[in-house]
Amino acid sequence: MQITDWTDFGLFAAVARHGALSGAARETGLSQATLSRRMTALEQRLGRRLFVHGSAGYTATTEGRDLLERAKKMEAAARDISQWNAGRAGPPRVRVSAGTWTTDYLARHVPLYWDPGAPWQPEFVNCNQDMDIERREVDIGVRNRRPTHPWLAGRRTGAVEHAVFARDEGVTGWIGPSDDTSTLPSEAWTLAHHGADIVAFSNDPQVRGAMATAGVGRVVLPTFAGDAMPGLTRVSGIIDELTAEEWLVCHQDTRHDPPIRAALDALAGMLSRDRAALLQAGGQSPTLTLG
Repeated sequence: MQITDWTDFGLFAAVARHGALSGAARETGLSQATLSRRMTALEQRLGRRLFVHGSAGYTATTEGRDLLERAKKMEAAARDISQWNAGRAGPPRVRVSAGTWTTDYLARHVPLYWDPGAPWQPEFVNCNQDMDIERREVDIGVRNRRPTHPWLAGRRTGAVEHAVFARDEGVTGWIGPSDDTSTLPSEAWTLAHHGADIVAFSNDPQVRGAMATAGVGRVVLPTFAGDAMPGLTRVSGIIDELTAEEWLVCHQDTRHDPPIRAALDALAGMLSRDRAALLQAGGQSPTLTLG
């Protein structure tokens, strides 16, 4: 059963703080008579005596003081919500999660598929593990497989291929993942096929790429990333077992929300392009149009 309107707790807090109807009336803009009626009604609905009425004004009882501490938390939450709402600038954010190299690609080329006049603002979450779309940790995920849960919707954007890269053919050592971060298929492949040849480790794919550029060892990279990195060259063919579909995934309930729909269309257009060619061109592609 609903006890009372939340507004009554705010009025109660004003009266309890001032210890008098006059001060609370100035704070709330309500008349003393109205406040008196509201406090009496509140006590009746709660079945608790909140004030001692006397010459000293409205003095909070023990239960009244207890309620005031709880009401202060409610007021703090209300202020926080007001500040959040007042501070909102521009259209809603759309949180997008992707792996390291796809996030890097999307971040480098934001102006090619988004501008400040769009009905959404991009917020990228770099994560090599799937973040929970059902619990709204993110709005859109770039995944390497078709979604299987019935509450998820997906749009295929293409496929991602991998190959081995190094500074030159003469590099023989390998660069592998840290022991606690070998979660990517490319990391597992490196450990399974070249674990004994690893000479350096990192939990960060970009750091592994940098070490490969420095000639430390060989590294497995998505071809769109490795082909665009100065100083690296392919030293293998496509690793077929690492080729995977790429999907944009979102929640069924939100896929038609205008900001998320606009983001899906823009990201799908971008991810379906030739990423390696675009990165090599430095983002200047005369054939690229907004998604």
